[in-house]
Amino acid sequence: MAMDRAAGRRDPNGDYGTPQKYDPTFKGPIYDRGCTDIICCVLLVVAIVGYVVVGVVAWTHGDPRKVIHPTDSRGQFCGQPGTPNEKKPFLFYFDIVKCASPLVLLEFQCPTTQICVSKCPDRYLTYLTAVGSPASLEYYRNFCTPEYKGTQKAALNVLKDRECPAMLIPSTPLARRCFPAIQAKQGVIMVGNKTTFEDGWGNHRNVTELLEGAKKANVVLETRQLAMKIFEDYTVSWYWIIIGLVIAMVASLIFIVLLRFLAGVMVWVMIVMVILVLGYGIFHCYMEYAKLKGEAGSDMSLADLGFQTDLRVYLHLRQTWLAFLIILCVLELVIILLLIFLRKRILIAIALIKEASRAIGHVMSSLLFPLCTFFLLCLCIAYWASTAVFLSTSNEAVYKVFNESACPFAGQTCRPETFNSSNVTRLCPDAQCLFAFYGGETAYHRYLVVLQFFNVFMFFWLANFVIALGQVTLAGAFASYYWAFKKPDDMPAFPLFSAFGRALRYHTGSLAFGSLILAIVQVIRVILEYLDHRLKAAENKFAKFLLSCLKCCFWCLEKFLKFLNRNAYIMIAVYGTNFCTSARNAFFLLMRNIIRVAVLDKVTDFLFFLGKLLIVGSVGILAFFFFTQRIKLVQDTAPPLNYYWVPILTVIVGSYLIAHGFFSVYGMCVDTLFLCFCEDLERNDGSPERPYYMSPELSEILLKGHLEPSKSADSQG
Repeated sequence: MAMDRAAGRRDPNGDYGTPQKYDPTFKGPIYDRGCTDIICCVLLVVAIVGYVVVGVVAWTHGDPRKVIHPTDSRGQFCGQPGTPNEKKPFLFYFDIVKCASPLVLLEFQCPTTQICVSKCPDRYLTYLTAVGSPASLEYYRNFCTPEYKGTQKAALNVLKDRECPAMLIPSTPLARRCFPAIQAKQGVIMVGNKTTFEDGWGNHRNVTELLEGAKKANVVLETRQLAMKIFEDYTVSWYWIIIGLVIAMVASLIFIVLLRFLAGVMVWVMIVMVILVLGYGIFHCYMEYAKLKGEAGSDMSLADLGFQTDLRVYLHLRQTWLAFLIILCVLELVIILLLIFLRKRILIAIALIKEASRAIGHVMSSLLFPLCTFFLLCLCIAYWASTAVFLSTSNEAVYKVFNESACPFAGQTCRPETFNSSNVTRLCPDAQCLFAFYGGETAYHRYLVVLQFFNVFMFFWLANFVIALGQVTLAGAFASYYWAFKKPDDMPAFPLFSAFGRALRYHTGSLAFGSLILAIVQVIRVILEYLDHRLKAAENKFAKFLLSCLKCCFWCLEKFLKFLNRNAYIMIAVYGTNFCTSARNAFFLLMRNIIRVAVLDKVTDFLFFLGKLLIVGSVGILAFFFFTQRIKLVQDTAPPLNYYWVPILTVIVGSYLIAHGFFSVYGMCVDTLFLCFCEDLERNDGSPERPYYMSPELSEILLKGHLEPSKSADSQG
């Protein structure tokens, strides 16, 4: 009764609802429940049907080859099976000097004829020279259009009609496109050991013009080239990445299993190991910083160096290691200070983790449940990504008028089939109708943006729904453990499967409601990021400030909604109420126990964060030493890489996701037990008539002198 009266004093005006009353019939998760938030369930089903329709439409009209493979002036793909260009994988520019035109940046297309070829030219040669030699002409024919009929037409007419290029220059393939084989020798720009070339019309020009044309043509390919190098790194290191992720999974599983049996010891081992790992990181950064002292170029600042795709360049700068050193020192200091100030609370959190370990021990299948959630999330990501690619490539080929001299039709769309008989060729003799890009002006193409927006929105909605389903399932299983008076005898036979069945059968609508609210906020955040990207070059300071404020507000709102949803799903799992009622009851319950929330719940989150940091840090250090070939025993085993940071970052991110998946079970268990603990204190007083449902081990540390802040708050109330 004393605890009940204290709870009443805690909220005398009922600002945070009425505390739960004693109910002798309440035995944990309610089995006699009905469907909740049916309207949202119907909306979700309709949205999924619409999403499937969008996917079918995208897959019907889309063609991913438009993103991957180059396209010639006729809109045909190079090197595609079943096409005339099947054995011609490379794109050749008739006059790459024209790629220096601003049209390259505006239209993403060089104003010159482009054809698919089997290989890039390897020599200097002009058409006028090749005509005099049958062998040279036969070689030259490989770089002419299908309309070329040989020497039946005068050479000047062939060049005027753009059936053949005026010149060939030594080229190398880059991203399946033929670019001049530019090289620098002793500071001199050369192409094929020459500094000048003949343009095919009798004029000698400097190769720097080729360099400018190649640069402008390559500006739209730099990102793709970077992506191709990254892809190459993945192709040679994917099995090592998988091994690294398997190591992370095994380490996480071993850690969780040990935590089940040795919770107290493992928590302190985890704390000490995190401090040691960060300490080694500080030592390693200092040694690298000291080793670079006096080396040429090591004192260059990061600002002067600029952005480099090869991150190994940064590791040769002292400033980089100094930044790492400062970051790790600050992180180490913060963790040590938190451990000093939270040392008493850590003992209480360990008791809660021990109780969570006992709960997980009775529901061992919960450790494997994150694999189900992970699989469903992978399906959502795969469907969203494939639909996005097919939608972005479901446009039609658009052709535009390109010309060298002034022409009123420049930039207008055209049709290659009728272009030669149109007025454009009469008024602008040098104009060409060339492929520009993939787009379209039909109703379908105008709604592509809307379909892409719907694709993103559905991805967020379904991803949040999958996460919500996992949370309410785990909450139902662990609540069955807590509210079992005789543990584990009073627990159902299969608590996890029972909770999963209840969630799908009765609360699909509530899960859809909670995930819908969160998805709307996340989509708004995506829109704000897009607007921020578009306004980077703007001079309006007020607009930038307002946008930054909105981004901050919606970030905070998303964090709050995730916290509220998580606790609402626990109440749904226990009581079977709808989402709004569950969210309100969970919020009021937490506010009535706000000091306990700060004392217990957040400290355990901090400890779990240290566990994830330990696993990720250990696996990340191992991956760094392996892929940089610093482990002498396996020095020759590491694959050659363009960017060794690609597999390292992949292993680190993957390790965090794996560790987060395993620790999320413990996190959900702690949150569920904590809410049930707060309700247990309100419903019961520990007397023989109203005994607590918490285990004796938990009650011993939580109720006997370890919650002074809450008691003092009660007395003040």
